[in-house]
Amino acid sequence: MAREKQRNGHRRVAIVRGLRTPFVKAGTDFAKLTALDLGRMVVQELVQRAEIDPQEIDQVVFGQVIPTLTAPSIAREVVLAAGLPRKIEAFTVARACATSIQAMTTAANAISVGEADVVLVGGTESMSDAPIFTSRPLAQALVAASKARSLPEKLKAFQTLKPRDLVPVPPAIAEYSTGLTMGESAEKMAKENGISRQAQDSIAFTSHQNAARAWKDGFFDSQVMHVVVPPKYEKVSQKDNIVREDTSLEALSQLRPVFDRKYGTVTAGNASPLTDGAAALLLMSEEKAKALGLEPLGYLRAHAYAATDPGEQLLQGPAYAAPIALQRAGMKLSDIDLVEMHEAFAAQVASNIQALASKEFARKAGWSAPVGEVDRTRLNLSGGSISIGHPFGATGARIVTQALHELKRQNKNTVLCTVCAAGGLGAAVVLERA
Repeated sequence: MAREKQRNGHRRVAIVRGLRTPFVKAGTDFAKLTALDLGRMVVQELVQRAEIDPQEIDQVVFGQVIPTLTAPSIAREVVLAAGLPRKIEAFTVARACATSIQAMTTAANAISVGEADVVLVGGTESMSDAPIFTSRPLAQALVAASKARSLPEKLKAFQTLKPRDLVPVPPAIAEYSTGLTMGESAEKMAKENGISRQAQDSIAFTSHQNAARAWKDGFFDSQVMHVVVPPKYEKVSQKDNIVREDTSLEALSQLRPVFDRKYGTVTAGNASPLTDGAAALLLMSEEKAKALGLEPLGYLRAHAYAATDPGEQLLQGPAYAAPIALQRAGMKLSDIDLVEMHEAFAAQVASNIQALASKEFARKAGWSAPVGEVDRTRLNLSGGSISIGHPFGATGARIVTQALHELKRQNKNTVLCTVCAAGGLGAAVVLERA
């Protein structure tokens, strides 16, 4: 159970371990797995690798963006499916693409004030198993038929349906408030912020090159588990299958725009793909980690969330969240050694970098001065979501794990991680090396 708080009222939160499955393109290696399957696998493996007694775990906080309708309380289902002690309480969180960042900071707050000592957090997503909805009239007819007592009564429930009512309704990755898809919003940002096609393709190319190099160097070996894929258990997924070592700027430039076919610049090559995968983190109070003889990967120094009008710059949230997190950490951007920025779209990455350095943006945001320039040579050094993939609920935990390992590899001390999210939301965390 949780111990007494430190004298200052807060305890330092350690990130002890991080692990993820390979991130694979939807409809490929994990096509027959559910989000719960992936979440269960990564949690079981993380607990084993951490060599921690499951009885030590006080809480599980887990998230999923596209819900599994048959298992909506994904956090609790992960506890049960993973065979963890049933006494472990759990709850599900959601903050779009920043979901597992939300899981981490929620748990960190609980640890900080002494409500828990050990919390397992993360997120999971299966875009191969996304729910398919029915039309409202068909749904109502199905409910009516289920209540009918005879076959004629059941059939009567469907008599008023029109052919269009029978067409399945796939989930739309779009803003309810604006009707725009993420890709259309990225196009809007590219046009309004003057982000060229060449700039976007360059970000994508660098992402693939860095990720491919990191895999080749063995950087991901301790961060990514192997998944033996059921039902035949003959195929073993060992690494991300989206990374393209052989891509080139020329190849990327040949791809056609997807969301604005005539004037657009956002392509399948400079955007993150629909992805399946799961990731998890093991958090503890600093005192608990020491008591268990565990050496943390690093510590959470500060975090922040912010929002902007989704009808304007939907994916610009990180530019608003980053300065708040930096201020809470008592730091400036120039003090930060590395930056890990979620690559939903290359246009979004370039827009946020531009905004952080812009005097005009600073005035609009009400700041006295720009946040500062992001050094591209210290950005996403082992690849980002464009090359690695983006399972919505898992990306935040992937970024945190990757960032802390990158600090060790580069022998640096601090990293700023940012994630944009639907609804005009943004998340930022400052991590420091153990």
